[in-house]
Amino acid sequence: MKLLSRIGVALALSLLLVNAAIAQPGLWVARKGQSTVYLFGTVHLLPSDAHWRSPALDKALDESDRLSIEIVDDDSAAMQSLVMQHGLDLNHPLSGKLDGADQRRLQEAAVTAKLPGGAASLQPMRPWLAALTLTMAPLVEAGMDPNLGVDKQLKTRMQQAGKAVDGLETSEQQIRMLADLPEAMQLDFLRQSFKEVADGPAKLRELVDAWRDGDVSAIARLEDEELREESPTLYQRLIVQRNQAWAKVIAERLQQPGVSFVAVGAGHLAGPDSVQEQLRQLGIETTRLSN
Repeated sequence: MKLLSRIGVALALSLLLVNAAIAQPGLWVARKGQSTVYLFGTVHLLPSDAHWRSPALDKALDESDRLSIEIVDDDSAAMQSLVMQHGLDLNHPLSGKLDGADQRRLQEAAVTAKLPGGAASLQPMRPWLAALTLTMAPLVEAGMDPNLGVDKQLKTRMQQAGKAVDGLETSEQQIRMLADLPEAMQLDFLRQSFKEVADGPAKLRELVDAWRDGDVSAIARLEDEELREESPTLYQRLIVQRNQAWAKVIAERLQQPGVSFVAVGAGHLAGPDSVQEQLRQLGIETTRLSN
């Protein structure tokens, strides 16, 4: 889902409604001297019967000394505190920031999403949080569990192997990335959520199939193109700037001996501004590995 896969926060991670199918998401590698970095596209919510591991992925994880995922400090208490701090506006109800047409769309989206409490529950929220709440609600209704997310499973595996796990960002950075947007951009974000809720699960399944098959062209089309065309500034903040920052981290890793595994949302490894493209601009080539 476009809104969810652009960020990694636990309150609004990515995707999915998939059936029990073998998933083979994209896996890339960059090498320089005695350094190796693997790049893997993830989704942050999974049903219990989704199978996505492969021999190539297992080999890369076994070789790696450390894992870097988007965030690691996403425990419930910390997230709730950040949301209370940056996501509420008790003095200015949400509907007061919307015109009549958008108020009607908000009501319709809340009903379609089966949001507990309906649109009234969104009134204390700032637009960015209302957007993520609306987009997340159908996944909660469908029984999706963030604890089954690919990044969390990778984290558990590496920790059990006694390997280091770190975050490329902090939870506060991810939340502030949206909370610090101008209100007009937050409202654009909210309007996008109306459309995503109205589209229903069909497009979501299409996106998940693309992830499962490692179809980066389809992921880019579904995830990035509309945002890039309709809100270039938001696209720069949520996609390009983060990809550039992560590419710099990877470039620094390649200056030191060792093997690292970097796992980020699949949308960041697709499209013309992908992490791989940012690495190429730094003079670092990546190779896609076969599963």
